[in-house]
Amino acid sequence: MKVIVQFTEKEEAKALPILYRHSPGMILRDRIYVLGEEAVERLREAGVRFKEITREVDSVSLKGVQVGERI
Repeated sequence: MKVIVQFTEKEEAKALPILYRHSPGMILRDRIYVLGEEAVERLREAGVRFKEITREVDSVSLKGVQVGERI
């Protein structure tokens, strides 16, 4: 599952070393990141604060339905 989060500037600085080790995530503008659930858990364990914007479900968990496929 992918989680979209946003950091403050200060918290982003604390998060980056953790993210380099635990996530092949994507960085968007305004300090918004698309991360794996494991990376989010590591951030929480380290006490890094962030705003969780949304969670997106992996297509695999839809039991055979492909992304964009009509159901």
